Amino acid sequence: MAHVRSLAAATPAGAPVVNTSGSPAAEAETSFPSVHAERDAETAELFAALAAAPDGRSRAVALERIVLLYLDLCGSMASRYDGRGIEHDDLVQVARLALVKAIDRYVPGQGPSFAAFAVPTISGELKRHFRDRGWMVRPPRRLQEMRVQVQSCRNRLEQEVGHTPTDADVARELGVTRAAVKEAVAASSSFHPTSLDASTTDDESGSVAYLLGDDDESLARVEDRVCLSAALSGLDADERQLLALRYVDELTQREIGVQLGMSQMQVSRALRRLVAHLRVALADDPTTGRRRLGQAS
Repeated sequence: MAHVRSLAAATPAGAPVVNTSGSPAAEAETSFPSVHAERDAETAELFAALAAAPDGRSRAVALERIVLLYLDLCGSMASRYDGRGIEHDDLVQVARLALVKAIDRYVPGQGPSFAAFAVPTISGELKRHFRDRGWMVRPPRRLQEMRVQVQSCRNRLEQEVGHTPTDADVARELGVTRAAVKEAVAASSSFHPTSLDASTTDDESGSVAYLLGDDDESLARVEDRVCLSAALSGLDADERQLLALRYVDELTQREIGVQLGMSQMQVSRALRRLVAHLRVALADDPTTGRRRLGQAS
């Protein structure tokens, strides 16, 4: 079985699959309706040979022939899911590995044919792959299921009415709210999130990245600034100038004294008095005020 899995994974997606008649299987299915019956008959013979195979080599040969017969079916089913966010070759590989699983689980005589058994198995594996790997940002399971229902309903209504149905039409048909339909449609963008480099205007002057918010350090200090502004409003012009020279211009006490005609000791005492006053004004309890303005002194 390991050899067959390697074969299914290694065969190029675009390579023609040759059946026993010597013509590509995909072309034969399109051109000759009887190819299904012929392939079913050959498949039955191969499964019989597989059951009677005496050793590993004989089983591997029979398994390989069954895989080759149905590789075109894998490609066809994978193509149904193209354009949904996953590369075609990846989908083909998933389908082929599902084919190997179907061969391993199939019991001859149960069901109309092996193809009828394999198709649901392959389809299920493809859907499971989309569910587990296809979302760049995975929405809740509820939205995933609703998205499928909305898309199916929209396609059906489009065929019936001859034009693209509105969200209201789809909501009415499914018996859900219009908001639920819009949410499901929006979930489709989780397959292909908008690039941060995408332009937000026709002239490409700006990108989505420029619209993203960022942490604003000054925002955390808005409350302090408002409270400090109120506290400073109670000081006279000389006191505000003294604080500005020390904490805005960052002058030393000696430099402030020279500029204001004061001694360094007078500047130090005035600053201590002003800081103590602001602590009380800014905090309901002195401990908080001391913690908030402890560095200022």
